[in-house]
Amino acid sequence: MDRYPPIADHGLVGDLQTVALISEQGVVDWLAAPRFDSPSVFAALLDHDRGGFFRLSPDGPGHTCKQLYYPDTAVLVTRFMSPDGVGEVLDWMVPSHIPVATDRHTLMRAVRVVRGSVHFTLECRPRFDYGRAPHELELQPDAAVFRAPEGTGHLRTSFPLEREGRDVRGELTLQAGETAVAVFTLCAPGGAAPPPPTVEAVTAELWSVVDFWQAWLRTSTYRGRWPGMVNRSAITLKLLTYAPTGAPVAAATMGLPEQIGGERNWDYRYTWVRDGSLSVRALLDLGFVEEATAFTHWLGDRLRDREHAVGEALQIMYHVDGEPLLTEEVLGHLSGYRGSAPVRLGNAAAGQLQLDIYGEALYALSEGREVGIQAGYRGWKLVARTLDWLADSWDRPDEGIWETRGGRHDFTYSRVMCWAAFDRGLRLAAEFSRPADTVRWTRARDEILEQVMEHGWSEPDRAYVQQYGSAVLDASLLLMPRVGFLAPKDPSWLSTLDAMDRTLVSDSLVYRYDPAASPDGLRGSEGTFSLCTFLYVDALARAGRLRLARYTFEKMLTYANHVGLFAEEIGPSGEQLGNFPQAFTHLSLITAARTLGEALDRQRD
Repeated sequence: MDRYPPIADHGLVGDLQTVALISEQGVVDWLAAPRFDSPSVFAALLDHDRGGFFRLSPDGPGHTCKQLYYPDTAVLVTRFMSPDGVGEVLDWMVPSHIPVATDRHTLMRAVRVVRGSVHFTLECRPRFDYGRAPHELELQPDAAVFRAPEGTGHLRTSFPLEREGRDVRGELTLQAGETAVAVFTLCAPGGAAPPPPTVEAVTAELWSVVDFWQAWLRTSTYRGRWPGMVNRSAITLKLLTYAPTGAPVAAATMGLPEQIGGERNWDYRYTWVRDGSLSVRALLDLGFVEEATAFTHWLGDRLRDREHAVGEALQIMYHVDGEPLLTEEVLGHLSGYRGSAPVRLGNAAAGQLQLDIYGEALYALSEGREVGIQAGYRGWKLVARTLDWLADSWDRPDEGIWETRGGRHDFTYSRVMCWAAFDRGLRLAAEFSRPADTVRWTRARDEILEQVMEHGWSEPDRAYVQQYGSAVLDASLLLMPRVGFLAPKDPSWLSTLDAMDRTLVSDSLVYRYDPAASPDGLRGSEGTFSLCTFLYVDALARAGRLRLARYTFEKMLTYANHVGLFAEEIGPSGEQLGNFPQAFTHLSLITAARTLGEALDRQRD
């Protein structure tokens, strides 16, 4: 067993409140509960020896592995093929049909043999609270209870288990047509044991979950050229959304490196206003109005939380339940993925000033108006109050979209999105006849545009640049035509695209910016940013450069992993890097597919 399989060698299952990552070797390498942002129970990706894992797979050499999803679902199938037979492990979690927060979460694992005979081994080694909390083991012939101060894990199987220290192990040999099951349930300390599993009951649960996912996906309105990848991205976004509040997390994991051995290892299991707001358009493009509406309500609640407060109207990120307190600490006892330390828990960037989030928030509310997602009178007053505040607050240096830790600067993208905030606010006020200080908002909008045109443009480079007075390019500006700041075929924008082609694009993959040219306060480098590559496709398609847009898009799809998932970045050897899977990448895939597909349809017509 590879102690640290490639990041991309994993599939994702979940119950709409938390998720598990399962490797092609049948190992649960990551699971936190009861929520995405809760302490981990299995975290072998961050430290194989101390993090904990749950393996169910054949032993020894001689077998090959293949992993796939049952069609249009989040049921993961890991197939093991050997000279003696072919076996499969099916993994899934049961989605909460009633979206309320629960403290009981179950990973279902069914193992079956379809040809010949296969010998399987189970190893269950939980390590509660990121490996910091000890646990006690109570063992019965086919059940194990792992008790820790933070929670209780119940493992129930249809085959015998034996003690191995404070962990358990089991072995079984199945013939063609035979099935066995292992069910791992996490609950609050002292929680009651689940009923003993039977093959019949677990099989019935499997088909219920298959029906759930396939029924949900049938509500999609997407009929474009890339249904497989778009549908997988939609399911991934759904898996990464906390159903009780409608808040999506940025990624399923924490601490996975942007560079092997580097220090850019962040905790992404929180809800960013930016990511969630931009997901609204992607969800609406697919017809998922309920999910888009849920996030706009969550966003409105965050504005309401600060209704009578002084200072910033929004924080850049929150816990999935809206809790704003987000401290950062280093888990020094964990070695990190392949030695990539430090492993950070929490995210200090929560305290940064990133003014662009107001533009994305208003963008989400504006995009939702087409399907009736609109604020009531009180909600509108919160929006208007926010824009009144922003009219006095937009012209400040900030840390920017990429959460650099090198100090505040006058980032062009932040100004562009402040422009978008006023632009969308004015549109909403006019469309719904809402009270607003339109004179003040219009003045702020126009001042921002003039400032960006004067200070955000580099005449020698013939391009819009990352920050005022700089010559550094930044892929975040690929959103300028999408939000309407520039026409997609404006000569200044086309020359900016040309400059990005020369500077940020590497064989169709796109870097965020050059850290060497624009120090961000961190050591090391990073790979190309997958989000940015899809933003590049969107911008190319809008600019009419369809041949390059389609080539770039199709080529980028080849960097997806074996089940269609993307991490944050692509490394120098084509490997996936960073937290995995990343919601921002998948939502940008959806929007790029829509923009490019519609442009190709118009060309054909």
